[in-house]
Amino acid sequence: MTRPSQAAGLIVALLLIAGCTNGIKTIAPSGAKPATAVTADLVPLATRAPGVRQDMRYATRHNFLGRPVAGYEAGECWLSRAAAESLAAVQSELAGQGLALKVYDCYRPQKAVDDFVRWGRDLADQKNKDMYYPRVPKSELFKRGYIAEKSGHSRASTVDMTLLVVDAKRASKWVRGPLADGIEVDMGTPFDLFDEQSHTDNAQQSPDVQHNRRWLRSLMQRNGWKNLPEEWWHYTLVGEPYPEQYFDMPVRSN
Repeated sequence: MTRPSQAAGLIVALLLIAGCTNGIKTIAPSGAKPATAVTADLVPLATRAPGVRQDMRYATRHNFLGRPVAGYEAGECWLSRAAAESLAAVQSELAGQGLALKVYDCYRPQKAVDDFVRWGRDLADQKNKDMYYPRVPKSELFKRGYIAEKSGHSRASTVDMTLLVVDAKRASKWVRGPLADGIEVDMGTPFDLFDEQSHTDNAQQSPDVQHNRRWLRSLMQRNGWKNLPEEWWHYTLVGEPYPEQYFDMPVRSN
């Protein structure tokens, strides 16, 4: 006779098999009981918005850990279908303005967040301090909210992004500062700088940078996204489809 726990496990196994087809990923939240597993409709952003450039930092050494992060088996942006389709609309608007979106991170497995937490607690590892947190003691990264045990990215509808110049002449009508084809729009700080200078409305930034940050925020708000005030690059889809789920499937190639 099959016990209830065995039956629940069998159901989850069948869902996992079914979820690997047609771009539908079945992901169990980290640490959750099998009965809480849900079918998450995640898609590769490249199939919905090929014009969005991808620079997936956590699949590389170019990040504050200085190495690929656990859970990133491929440098690809995956998002909920709703988030991907919304970004496609944003990119369509930007195409006529000589600009493009560039994403640094999208769906983030819970195991990657756990990797961040382990790194944050290892106070002996300071090798990237000068680049990513020069004015913040590593011992305060948790207290100041730069590292947490849960991330909205794991709900698959949050992105870290900037703007890329495609046509400098057209882009100059919308954004300010140094503009040349192929470069990023000046946002004042690099992605993932743990500092108050990264706050979207930081008043110490130049007028051009303040304009560019506000312009990006206005663009995203019009398309249904909200900004995290502490990070000019961080946006979450309003009405995200999985507001209570933190997924843990590794990021893999399509």
